Amino acid sequence: MVGPPISLPAKWEQFLKNLADDHDIDLNAVVSRLCEWAFSDPESKEQFRIWLDEAYPAEVEAEEEARTAGEEAAEEEENEEESEEESHEHRD
Repeated sequence: MVGPPISLPAKWEQFLKNLADDHDIDLNAVVSRLCEWAFSDPESKEQFRIWLDEAYPAEVEAEEEARTAGEEAAEEEENEEESEEESHEHRD
């Protein structure tokens, strides 16, 4: 079974390749074992999911946040305009 191709940051790729060479296994085996070790218990998996969600929000979540931010900015602008109109009315 061949998985999807991945690219590793250069500093980690060389480190992992060296480990693979030292143990006479291929890089894919090292990455596979690393994942098995890192996610061997449910708590580690959940911690990773939380970190990933915060670091890279899901596309739908990111769109929702952008929409909410846009709505908030529009409301703020509207409130400022109303405030300016009220201050002009009080001067007249």
